[in-house]
Amino acid sequence: MRHLLHKIVSDIQKQEHKFSVEASNFIDEAYKMTVYLKELLGDVKEDIINEGFTTKEDEILFFKQIKPTVLGKLIYYNKVFRIESACPASSGNIYEGYFAMHLRELKQEYTEHVCNSDFYRYYRSGRTDRDEQYFTLGNINCYDGLNSFVFEIDTKFSTYFDYKVSKIIANELIYNYLTTKLNPEQNPDVLLQHEETKDLFWTQTKNALIELIYALYACDAISHGKIGIRKISMVFQILFRVSLNDIHNSFHRMKTRAGSRTLFLDQLKQSLGEYMDREDNL
Repeated sequence: MRHLLHKIVSDIQKQEHKFSVEASNFIDEAYKMTVYLKELLGDVKEDIINEGFTTKEDEILFFKQIKPTVLGKLIYYNKVFRIESACPASSGNIYEGYFAMHLRELKQEYTEHVCNSDFYRYYRSGRTDRDEQYFTLGNINCYDGLNSFVFEIDTKFSTYFDYKVSKIIANELIYNYLTTKLNPEQNPDVLLQHEETKDLFWTQTKNALIELIYALYACDAISHGKIGIRKISMVFQILFRVSLNDIHNSFHRMKTRAGSRTLFLDQLKQSLGEYMDREDNL
């Protein structure tokens, strides 16, 4: 069963990389991941219902870790798709207010329904003494005052609490996504957040940075071309504390420029040549 967990995690990561490279924007990537994860969950469900579990330990591992790994990502990407596709603007106060609203709603849900629950504390503390109660089939107890959602689940493929773990996983991902949208430079998961980088800022135009990003992407200068344009863009946004919003539309506008379509790269070449000349004359 642990082999299945590792395989599923590996397969999901491969698909995330594949769609990150292929997708034209984050909406497209989120949609493709939603479709993929929905199909994956359906395949896993069919196998479990047909074959069952060999041991109680396998059953607990499946409903505590394996299924939530898939379902949590599915909930996350579906939520991201809905948020991104309904975004009313690409920048400015309306843009920031929109994502701030979703962040407030997420925090409110956490405060009202999550943080004070016995199960949340149980799961977060890493306890295992109630695993058989929470993560094996046929143990749903209505005396616990469960959410009405419990009456809609497939009791052959859910213990109810596997869904709660999935929501915890999804909400963490959504929280990181929303905070990065609002403050790209404050993403705690990025290793560039060190004291020595605090005075780094991009002082050219945003279009100039987008032009540079696409040039590096086009010549496979980063990770042998195996990293998607969105991830490269995110690194630059975090490093230089700048929000680029929809870089794809900006790039397509560059392609229709009158005159040179690579204004910043032309400027870089000229500036570097002049710098070399000055160095030679010292």
